[in-house]
Amino acid sequence: MFRVHPNERPQGNPAAALSECDLLVIGGGINGTGIANDAAGRGLKVVLCEQHDLAAHTSSASSKLIHGGLRYLEYYEFRLVREALGEREVLLAKAPHIIWPLRFILPHRPHLRPRWMLRAGLFLYDHLGRRTTLPATRSLRLNGQSPLQANIHYAFEYSDCWVDDARLVVLNAMQARALGADIRLHSRCVSARREAGFWQVKIASAEGLCEVRARAVVNATGPWAARATEEVLGEHPSHGMRLVQGSHIIVPRLYQGSQAYILQNEDQRIVFVLPYEGDYSLIGTTDLDYRGDPAAVRPTAEEEAYLLSVVNAHFRQPLSAEAIVHRFAGVRPLLDDEDGNPAAVTRDYTLTVQGGRGQAPLLNVFGGKLTTYRRLAEAALEKLRPWLPGMGPAWTGRHALPGGDFISQAALNAELQADYPWLDDRQRWRYVRSYGRLCQQFLEGADSQRDLGRDFGAGLTEREVQYLRQHEWANNVEDILWRRTKLGLRLSSEQQQDLAEYLASL
Repeated sequence: MFRVHPNERPQGNPAAALSECDLLVIGGGINGTGIANDAAGRGLKVVLCEQHDLAAHTSSASSKLIHGGLRYLEYYEFRLVREALGEREVLLAKAPHIIWPLRFILPHRPHLRPRWMLRAGLFLYDHLGRRTTLPATRSLRLNGQSPLQANIHYAFEYSDCWVDDARLVVLNAMQARALGADIRLHSRCVSARREAGFWQVKIASAEGLCEVRARAVVNATGPWAARATEEVLGEHPSHGMRLVQGSHIIVPRLYQGSQAYILQNEDQRIVFVLPYEGDYSLIGTTDLDYRGDPAAVRPTAEEEAYLLSVVNAHFRQPLSAEAIVHRFAGVRPLLDDEDGNPAAVTRDYTLTVQGGRGQAPLLNVFGGKLTTYRRLAEAALEKLRPWLPGMGPAWTGRHALPGGDFISQAALNAELQADYPWLDDRQRWRYVRSYGRLCQQFLEGADSQRDLGRDFGAGLTEREVQYLRQHEWANNVEDILWRRTKLGLRLSSEQQQDLAEYLASL
């Protein structure tokens, strides 16, 4: 059986120490870290290698939602929606620091979908999956007081959840490490071959080249999955992949209130407008077929214009391109079902195992979404059970992620306020919603702001930076400001340069 250790073990395992494991996971996104975490908790010896940082690509470029996927009902994806709806409650309990409920407003526009259709879809959405804490859908009659255009008279309000996507990945990696997994970042799998019932894998990193013998390999490389299968693992991909670009823009806050909006458009797609980091609105996403290096994806001017036009068709406050303060794009690795519309391509996942009798298995992960990562991991390990019969039972549905062992954000905030009354309100709430109880690791023993060391801006202190370096694999400014925190929106270019110089001096 597994045991969750309260303290992580040190990071500094030299590359040469890698030798033999039960499971080698290639890829440090949400699926890779989720599988590694689940496997480590079942008693397997696990190694995870990632060529860049945790959540460096697709997993940090999402719409930041834990949701059932209301629009998937139109494509009859009932199994996916049911599974995702059930996972909302599980993940809320596992990670109350980085996941919290969000109410969505769906404006009714008569020329797009009739009200009865929206009402029927939301009835299904409320009842397809288990819902114990999230409130049900309700109808709204708008009286001209909302941020929406005056010609929008009706809307619906329903529940889904917000998530800090990159931190969800980091917390899974941290828990996996605490359970004995070896997490190797900036380590690239360069070749692999089957030999005597094992995979013999070569991994390159700054420390040099090392070899790992693994009883099974998981290819969770996301947009690189087909390429890795063919070029590194020497297998023919069992499924085609379709790479779909999704872009987002961030603008100053469009409206007051904590609600989100889901906007219909004439092309049958939807666009989210989400409250973001207190002072901003996050707008996305797009669906655009992508060809090229997934690491080089960038939002196009056409995508930005598209998002602005949808928002301007709904909101009173006009929005121009000059208002954009940040933009990002990611590549979603979807199973190619040959649908002509990228928005209609299934978001469900497919797991395939390659390897005959007496051969070490290769499990390929195609597709998937943040919301269902935990169920995907359970399904992946069940597929590998014939080769790894000694593994323990599923466990992740019953245990909090690191820092998530508290009742509510309000209760933890009150506790921190009592213990550290000198903390600024914004800073304290950021700790609650980013770290949960993990923040006590860098607050312990501090009696004033001065004890936290140098302030790099927006409340990012020297102690927090040191914690991120020592416990969360953060190496550079981008790791810290855009994935471990979202403070890149708040630090000036001069402050970011100061942070870079500080990191370089360590």
